Amino acid sequence: MPFQPKPTKKKVQAVYKTLYISEALAAQVEALAKGNDTSFNNVVISMIEYCLGESASDKIEKQN
Repeated sequence: MPFQPKPTKKKVQAVYKTLYISEALAAQVEALAKGNDTSFNNVVISMIEYCLGESASDKIEKQN
């Protein structure tokens, strides 16, 4: 199944992190964001959650 960014969802408690990535990779992520009418950040978070197999918010909900 091809990667699809998740729709923007309710805000959950988060932290600020900085990533240093190549210009070419940033351009690819930006193109995905534009093509899916979402933010660069949402694409990156969706990719991380997809690769980890479960979203951080799902884990938080399971703990509560």
